[in-house]
Amino acid sequence: MRYERDMRGYGANPPDPKWPGGAHVAVQFVVNYEEGGENCVLHGDKASEAFLSEIVGAAPWLGQRHWNMESIYEYGARAGFWRLHRLFTEALVPVTCYGVATALARSPDQVAAMQQAGWEIASHGLKWIDYRDHSPEDEKRDLEEAIRLHYEVTGARPTGWYTGRTSINTVRLVAEEGGFDYVSDTYDDELPYWFDRGGVDKPQLVIPYTLDANDMRFATPQGFNSGDQFFAYLKDSFDTLYAEGKAGRPRMMNI
Repeated sequence: MRYERDMRGYGANPPDPKWPGGAHVAVQFVVNYEEGGENCVLHGDKASEAFLSEIVGAAPWLGQRHWNMESIYEYGARAGFWRLHRLFTEALVPVTCYGVATALARSPDQVAAMQQAGWEIASHGLKWIDYRDHSPEDEKRDLEEAIRLHYEVTGARPTGWYTGRTSINTVRLVAEEGGFDYVSDTYDDELPYWFDRGGVDKPQLVIPYTLDANDMRFATPQGFNSGDQFFAYLKDSFDTLYAEGKAGRPRMMNI
């Protein structure tokens, strides 16, 4: 039986992606919009959110609202988003937003600001939850509802997809849906590639995402504890990829 995982990729000689202008490295900036889509009993969830916060040792509160956890996420919508919006728009830097559909629906002002700035609004799923134990049928239903709600909120269907906390079926389900230009639920390469496993009808473009050049590491063990550390990591990563690109092997960097 053929081993399902692909350890080969592009191998020793990756292709030239031919970035616009002959660039040595393509940099993608991603803003995740999850505020209002996280676990909360107000959303019909069994417990409060426990993932990625400044609360040390946070645990889900079954059947209860967690006021502090909710307010931490509200900060992202009320203050953090607008700071990032000003930063990127003033610098004229294009941005991709991975927007949780239910979060976008609860933040019309932020959605309008994204659209006015010309940001790409890709889908980050229906809710910001873990799909590892979901059946393929349940996950597919949420995927379809995410597309519907995204269209209702933004006026257009999403053409990019990133779940985050996936199941083993996520990429296949997105590919089978057939309407996405790309999916980013992998971390396995430094170049885009085509996914054609699992019996999909046509190859699906994959643009790998990152968990290392990612500010979520401010809330994880052995992550960043200062802005200087984050900047140094990003600079070192960019310099390495740029040098490889200059030597004839252009790369991609997600932040």
